[in-house]
Amino acid sequence: MSELPSRDGFETERPNPNSAELDTLSIEDAFDVVNAEDRTIAEAVLRAKPAIVRAIELVSARLARGGRLVYVGAGTSGRLGVLDAVECPPTFRTDPALVQGVIAGGLAALTSAVEGAEDDRAAGARAMDERAIGAKDVVLGIPAGGTTPFEHAALARATERGAATVFLACVPEEQAPDDADVSIRVVTGPEVLAGSTRMKAGTATKLVLNTLSTLVMVRLGKVHGNLMVDVNTRGNAKLWQRGVGLVARIAEVERARADELLSAADGDVKVAVVMARRACDAGAARTRLAATGGRLREAMA
Repeated sequence: MSELPSRDGFETERPNPNSAELDTLSIEDAFDVVNAEDRTIAEAVLRAKPAIVRAIELVSARLARGGRLVYVGAGTSGRLGVLDAVECPPTFRTDPALVQGVIAGGLAALTSAVEGAEDDRAAGARAMDERAIGAKDVVLGIPAGGTTPFEHAALARATERGAATVFLACVPEEQAPDDADVSIRVVTGPEVLAGSTRMKAGTATKLVLNTLSTLVMVRLGKVHGNLMVDVNTRGNAKLWQRGVGLVARIAEVERARADELLSAADGDVKVAVVMARRACDAGAARTRLAATGGRLREAMA
């Protein structure tokens, strides 16, 4: 196994002077220390806005052309990538293959530590081969500390296979360089517990991934205003009633009529709304939506 560079002095590894006496504090005072550090995270994400915006533009363009977004991470970062990926189908009614999460060590690593998995470069490259990563795809590596071999190898293989790449880390680029097309650096500083990137770095990672996937889906026509109009309505009664409410609100009809429209649209909120607003049947509504790339506002115009 090749040696990693010393991490002494890395932002996520340095002892935090604000929590130096953490073990001596009362619970109330210790809470204040943790909470004060957490309040700095949103500002760190804001400082990375230009790179995050570029990543959103890149991912949106690739997915619009039939590509996929694949998160790659280890440990906490890997779990956060998987979490964001699996929440896309129920939230935006996407194909599960559209946004995927790859974690070092496989599914077992979601619930327990898999020792050595993050150092397995061959496994990182193999994960890209197994998914037939190609020129339409974007691979987003999430090594919070910036040096994890599994993610670096995955990104390198993704580049070889023609994919676009994004790198997300919580340390400055000079501490952990990368060769990605877009490099996002959310520098959250030393953790309350030195090196415990499940804390500030983990929170920052979730904020970035949630922002990225949400705004990508907005650009892909999965959202109308701030409403999840591509929501799955067939899962249970609560979801169906949510769909009925959306149709009633956007189409400006009574709930009973909205229920009829949604049934005729086979549970598709956008189709039901276009049916109501354009006084057409489901087939014509689907044709209008297809012509606008699924953008409800344009299909209703």
